Amino acid sequence: MTQSMPLRSLTGFRITLAGMAVMMAGASAPSPFYPVLQQEIGFSAAMLTGIFAVYTVALLASLLVTGSLSDHVGRRPVISGGFALMALSLLLFWQAGDVAGLMVARVLQGIAAGMLLSALSAAVVDFEPQDRPGSASVWNSVIPLGGLAIGALAAGILMDVTEMAEADVFGTLVAAYVLFAAVIWSIPETAPRHGGVWASLRPRIGVPATAAKAFWRSAPAVIAGWATGGLYLALGAPIIRHVFGAEHHLTQASVIVLLCAAGAAACYAARGHSSRQVTLYGTTALSIGTALTLAAIAWQSLPAYLAALVIAGTGFGTCFYGVLRSIVPTVRQDERGELFAALFTLSYLAFGLPTLLAGIAVGAFGLTATTLGYGTLIVLFSAAAGLLRKFGTSS
Repeated sequence: MTQSMPLRSLTGFRITLAGMAVMMAGASAPSPFYPVLQQEIGFSAAMLTGIFAVYTVALLASLLVTGSLSDHVGRRPVISGGFALMALSLLLFWQAGDVAGLMVARVLQGIAAGMLLSALSAAVVDFEPQDRPGSASVWNSVIPLGGLAIGALAAGILMDVTEMAEADVFGTLVAAYVLFAAVIWSIPETAPRHGGVWASLRPRIGVPATAAKAFWRSAPAVIAGWATGGLYLALGAPIIRHVFGAEHHLTQASVIVLLCAAGAAACYAARGHSSRQVTLYGTTALSIGTALTLAAIAWQSLPAYLAALVIAGTGFGTCFYGVLRSIVPTVRQDERGELFAALFTLSYLAFGLPTLLAGIAVGAFGLTATTLGYGTLIVLFSAAAGLLRKFGTSS
């Protein structure tokens, strides 16, 4: 028995990481389809922003209500329910024939993502191999970014090579989510049921007391990183199409692929450095990389834009990884769901609110002007976050 439990824990570690990758692939896979859906269904750029926004609002509401639920009822029920709801949302998205259908699908996907983000992240930490301390923070940063990159890459390729791209992408994801909803019950439960379930469902956000100092010290870096992600995930593909004139779906999807793949690679490469060094690098790379993308837009050079995206992507990934390294060791096992709920709430506020405002600004000022203004604010805020971390603490 003592030999089988470590083996089962390792299996649980791998299954939860695979689940995280597949969940995040489903978050990015719809993005390359939006221009096509916009033509087929017929909706404005402002409505497209609304479809993005309802996902973020639903995700945040889900985090506020269910973020710490897995600390009370166990990881497996929350993860299984989240994947079942995710399968339903992608099925509805695949079959949607109007804006209302897309909205409903995105709301359900946001609720499911909120359930899964905190529960899966906490489970990965629970299953961390004892002989590899700190590996959970590495993989909790690498795997989500890798999943985002793979989802966008696969969707972009299939849209260019087959007429059945929607069926291939969404059919595969729905089947995978149903599979994970069942398979998750085969791994050990790491958060035994205890009291306070109903109280945990009251909409709230809280940071465990032991993590509060490190959490708020790291907040500017989190905001800088996720606001940058929002810039490129929301406006990156339209920039590729309208500023640089690239029509291929794979080229448009390359924004997400390069940003997230570079972030994942940087997180893995940075695993031997201190959390402070990683965060300082991240804020610096965000500032420099974003500034270079703005220069490439002004120069109208697509190769320069894509190269600058790689630099910004390394900052996007390492900002989040450095923060995880700082805060995860400060909390107990039964507080991890609550901690990740607070972290992802802050992250998605930083991701969603600027994106929504940018969508409104595009209608008033145009795509290029909005991107240049948004990007300039990212450059300044990232630099400020780095200076605060550099001079605000030595840890």
